Amino acid sequence: MFQKEQTLNFLEELLIINSPTGYTKDAIDFLRESIEELGFKTTTTPKGNLMVKVEGQDSTITRGLSAHVDTLGLMVRSINADGTLALTKLGGPLTPTLDGEYCEIITRDGQLYTGTILSKSPSIHVFKDAATKDRDIDSLMVKIDERVESKEDVQKLGIQNGDIIAYEPKVMITESGFIKSRFLDDKASVSVLVSILTWIKENNVTPTTNLTFIFSTYEEVGHGAAWIPENITELLAVDMGCIGDDLDCDEYDVSICVKDSSGPYDYDLTTKLANYAKQKELNYALDIYPMYGSDASAALGGGANIRAALIGPGVSSSHGMERTHVDALENTFKLIQGYVSSF
Repeated sequence: MFQKEQTLNFLEELLIINSPTGYTKDAIDFLRESIEELGFKTTTTPKGNLMVKVEGQDSTITRGLSAHVDTLGLMVRSINADGTLALTKLGGPLTPTLDGEYCEIITRDGQLYTGTILSKSPSIHVFKDAATKDRDIDSLMVKIDERVESKEDVQKLGIQNGDIIAYEPKVMITESGFIKSRFLDDKASVSVLVSILTWIKENNVTPTTNLTFIFSTYEEVGHGAAWIPENITELLAVDMGCIGDDLDCDEYDVSICVKDSSGPYDYDLTTKLANYAKQKELNYALDIYPMYGSDASAALGGGANIRAALIGPGVSSSHGMERTHVDALENTFKLIQGYVSSF
């Protein structure tokens, strides 16, 4: 069954590992070690996706389950004359929420520097537009925690254009079961899939079909699972459920997305998921996400001849300071449990 503490402990460890899209090696290494400790064999694709195969009762059919380990982040666009850093986005962070966040600058030779993301009008006592200035990516900068006053000072530290900037997740798990952190999209779902693998191993479960778990590394920029093995005929993407106006999902639900920006998901598979959730009295919602894409839509866009569906725990304030509840993880776990063992 759902192991609450084990899942939350794993999620907390994963959340504090820097893994902006394009810089996911440390998180993939952590996943690999954790999954291999369970006794599963893993492989890594050339682009860095981690793959785990599980044998099922019907070995003629292989279904895929995906979640992405890459997160939002930033990159050094250029070094300003005053020694601050100009920025470019990795993925689509909600940039107004970044003003004031602590960050780490990771150089290509492995050095690590700390800094702060700030508005270019950072002081109410100095700048008349400090409270009203836009917080878009061109209006933000990073101040490095080193004695630098020029571009040359920064370059002497080994910092250069294209260096990764990872900002703090600010993880907090409350006694009431809320999980507050950046990057719950999609590390919450990664932790759920690892819990499914743990359940399979500890209970000697044989899924109804062969399974391939895909932990992708470029979902935030649209091509995480654009390639999947040809033997996969059905893919269940496990990502985050959106919460907001015109949506039924909340922070306790498993969301079943029937349509996103790429179009509708497989009607029959979506119906099976909804019927199972209803039968098992799970808290769930059916919703449409018009400004959203997933590993499943990437696979379809890449030409995969598959049935595809998208589910995930309800996450509020997506791409900002996110929040979900352990109940949403449990409902997602139970729906996946049924998918791999009952469908």
